[in-house]
Amino acid sequence: MTNVYIHGIGMTRFGTFIEKSMKELLIAACLEALKDAGNPKVDAVYVGNFMGGSICNQEILGAIVANELGLGPVPTAKVEGACASGGIAIRQGIMGILSGEYDTVLVAGVEKMKHASTADVTHAINAAMDNDSNEKLAGLTFPGFFGVLANRYFHETGASKEHLAMVALKNREHAVNNPLAQFQKAATFEEIMNARMITSPLGLFDCSPMTDGAAALVISKNKSNIHIRSSAQSSGPTQMQDADDLLSIPAIRESGKLAYEKAGVGPEDIDVVEIHDCFSMTEIIAIEELCFFEKRQGWIAVQEGKTKSTGIRPVNPSGGLLSRGHPIGATGIAQIYELVRQLRGTASNQVAGARLALSQNLGGTGSYSTVHILERV
Repeated sequence: MTNVYIHGIGMTRFGTFIEKSMKELLIAACLEALKDAGNPKVDAVYVGNFMGGSICNQEILGAIVANELGLGPVPTAKVEGACASGGIAIRQGIMGILSGEYDTVLVAGVEKMKHASTADVTHAINAAMDNDSNEKLAGLTFPGFFGVLANRYFHETGASKEHLAMVALKNREHAVNNPLAQFQKAATFEEIMNARMITSPLGLFDCSPMTDGAAALVISKNKSNIHIRSSAQSSGPTQMQDADDLLSIPAIRESGKLAYEKAGVGPEDIDVVEIHDCFSMTEIIAIEELCFFEKRQGWIAVQEGKTKSTGIRPVNPSGGLLSRGHPIGATGIAQIYELVRQLRGTASNQVAGARLALSQNLGGTGSYSTVHILERV
């Protein structure tokens, strides 16, 4: 277990903010987190961000935060790990505290995507794949990768596109109650099933959107009522052809295993979960890899409503990436924001009696995964 605690959280609404800069979103989330923590002295800043340079022509985000907030000449860094940038930034802050170098760290994440064209954002996102590979040269994209996984999953199980729609519907129903979510308009099962196809069998609602937004945390060795019980990170294959099993994402499985071991708990002990549902299929695979349900059985859990906020294993009560939104560098931190609210008892889709919570943040097609387990003390 770690001796690191969460003292403050902050988050902007996720969505489209053409009139706001990436810097404005980032600073707003940081100010909220610092205020929530009681404005402590900060010893270091880590910022998760993936495409600030390529889409916004803006790097040096850690130094910008320290300068704008008057934190002094503290060490700062931007952390890049594709869609796991936020989760890795959190882990770097935790490691800095565990090393004894820092007492209190501000960790933030941000992405600004909606001002750019879909083509430009897609090009930037594709940097998270192995671009010097036969797969990429053949035209493989992220929807294409997870579409292949979905079709294979259908082939090996009794699952169908309807089960993907159940995941998307659940997360939209959760987001409707989340005032910070990108999509707060209700959707029907039929609307999801009949939506424009992106890559078979993934329709529009099965794919996470382009999003603007930021989130931040203040973590410290000083005790609070939210304990980071464990932090783990793993890597995995960067090409589909290297996978031993197309229906397994080893980085998720290994980071989960490590996090459970470090925390001294098992999946059966977790009360609420925020999972990286970049695609509806990813959520089904992740709940299996994290051992919440048996392999090839996650679709049945979804069908039976077990992953709803009122189910036995609530998954993505925030709405997840599919409906809360996916500002890439902020996503891993937004997951923690939601789980802290769950453990404080102030969440929009509150899970009754939540004491242990788990977040899982994925990068690339399985290149990175972080898992954090939080405890209300």
